[in-house]
Amino acid sequence: MRRVLNAKIYVAGDARERALDSARGVIGNRVAELEFEHEVQLRDDDRIEVSGVGEDAEAAFALLVEEFGEYTTDPEDGETYLGTLESWDNDGFTVDIGVDVRVPREQFEDLGRGSPADIRERYGLVQHTPLEVVAGEPARLSDVQVDELWSWQKSETGRLNVNSCTRAEVRATVNRAGHANDIVTVERLGLLEQSVVCAPGTDPPGLLASVGKYLEGEMKCVVV
Repeated sequence: MRRVLNAKIYVAGDARERALDSARGVIGNRVAELEFEHEVQLRDDDRIEVSGVGEDAEAAFALLVEEFGEYTTDPEDGETYLGTLESWDNDGFTVDIGVDVRVPREQFEDLGRGSPADIRERYGLVQHTPLEVVAGEPARLSDVQVDELWSWQKSETGRLNVNSCTRAEVRATVNRAGHANDIVTVERLGLLEQSVVCAPGTDPPGLLASVGKYLEGEMKCVVV
């Protein structure tokens, strides 16, 4: 059995190999308790492909698809898919689930006023952020996804969202920059998309200014 996950490794060079090693570790940890011998490979389109066998293979694949999404080219209206934010313009977001799904700006009303660019800034949505969408005409963000984004804004502390880095790389950079006590944790949004949860009293833009010089990739703040 095999599945193509909708998780991508889009960095190059040595970072690509480190990210693939990290992905293998993350996936291995997720299925560690299951009877499932597996192999993780990287496809030419940057997506992760997992092949495996075992008594718990179906359960393992279901777990991985739930967390990372599954590559699909024929979405069904009304079904929910986990994709990644690929682009944005004045008319909406493009979310990649295997094919591009357009979420028009009219569907962002539950996230507050403003253009798609305003929404992206407000919620710190870096490129490749995993987003759950409901396919259809028009497509929309799922209720679960909207609630998650709102929870970031309603929190008592802000966030710093980062792409192009593994969770271990972000944690090590925060520590090296002397900010270990200024954060609560680093949440994994995707394989290469992380959310640094700030401690009370920590200013996300200030944290960005301090650690940004050590990290490659896009960074955006969620200021509450």
